[in-house]
Amino acid sequence: MTRGERIEALKHAARERILILDGAMGTMIQRHRLDEAGYRGERFKDFGRDLKGNNDLLVLSRPEIISEIHNAYFEAGADIAETNTFNAQAISQADYGLEDIAYEMNLAAAKLAREAADAWTAKTPDRPRFVAGAIGPTNRTASISPDVNNPGFRNVSFDELVGAYSVQTRGLIEGGVDTILIETVFDTLNAKAAGYAVEQVFDALGVELPIMISGTITDLSGRNLSGQTPEAFWYSMEHLKPFSIGLNCSFGAEQLRPSVDEMARVADTLVSVYPNAGLPNEMGEYDESPEFMAGLLEEWAKDGLINIVGGCCGTTPDHIRAIAAAVSKYKPRPLPEVVHKLRLSGLEPFVHG
Repeated sequence: MTRGERIEALKHAARERILILDGAMGTMIQRHRLDEAGYRGERFKDFGRDLKGNNDLLVLSRPEIISEIHNAYFEAGADIAETNTFNAQAISQADYGLEDIAYEMNLAAAKLAREAADAWTAKTPDRPRFVAGAIGPTNRTASISPDVNNPGFRNVSFDELVGAYSVQTRGLIEGGVDTILIETVFDTLNAKAAGYAVEQVFDALGVELPIMISGTITDLSGRNLSGQTPEAFWYSMEHLKPFSIGLNCSFGAEQLRPSVDEMARVADTLVSVYPNAGLPNEMGEYDESPEFMAGLLEEWAKDGLINIVGGCCGTTPDHIRAIAAAVSKYKPRPLPEVVHKLRLSGLEPFVHG
């Protein structure tokens, strides 16, 4: 299938059923218990900085691990695999001294996910599989000062974010992704920089892919870190005309329900959700079982709230298998008819009229 054919197939599938996104990449990588040498592989064995914990590097140093994870999620029922690129941009990779290979990371990650998706499409041609190029929030925030004594200070600029995201997006597209997923948005300004970068790269390459956007709620007030409510967040990102808008990570499915309710009510596009398997316990483990999590998300599907569903931190192929089975009997959320009005967003939404 050509990329254009895959995009049309993705849109068709979304009209027919609730799509299944994959689960946590980091959780599955942790199962391998890699030491410093395990992260370095042969190519980086003499690199002068510590690399343990740099999961994105594994697409170059241990690609077989990442391919194995993609295949496990597809086997469990995922329609869409996310590339292993959550921190694969120059800003985050600067912590490891690897900012110069950000493009190569994204290109390699996209090719690994593409290879797995195409292999599964060949096995089940009536159910093609897709690749979402994952763009994380970086480890810096454009809206909030990291120095409590200097509220006006920023450790990253909008233009720096755009530059880093542009390199990442180009690598993902040239590696063969079907969509761009701007995910785990804790700062809306970071996401706007990502969206601007993505559209610039679309123009430069002469392509246009569906854009998926997923925010994260950082406290029980139901706001992201930069202070926006879900409805205000949607109004801030609506100009990108995203294929989907939604929420991920956060506290788990139970606590996310009110925020997803709010977004599903106002967004005239697909709604996605991929929550954590609860919050980590004292040992850093996640306690929500596949059956428990699937039971919660089944209620969301039954109530017509979601179009795309998967898992974030702590979820495994067993979680995705259970979730896929639980939601399979329900139709995807119908898109609401939204009356045209002036809608503005600060921390709160403002709707005129």
